[in-house]
Amino acid sequence: MSILIKPIITEKATAQSESSNCFTFEVNKKANKVEIKKAVEAAYGVSVDKVRTINVRPDRSTRYTKTGMVTGKTNAVKKAIVQVAEGETIDLYSNL
Repeated sequence: MSILIKPIITEKATAQSESSNCFTFEVNKKANKVEIKKAVEAAYGVSVDKVRTINVRPDRSTRYTKTGMVTGKTNAVKKAIVQVAEGETIDLYSNL
């Protein structure tokens, strides 16, 4: 079971990493905060102070087409905001 799926690189996440040393990752839905902390420490070699998790609900949409009403939804994801110790950083752009 892979805990960390991918880092989330958006304007808000980048600003948060620069200002308060917090990095955002998409994680497995069944992972808890302790598992996320151990996975980040093992993968990036940093010490983690705090982990906050968010369950993002799926977005639902409805369209009216010639063939009738079409409904759809996006996938539900779990995000983790990881605060790294003072003076340490994670380079997310190193393996691009």
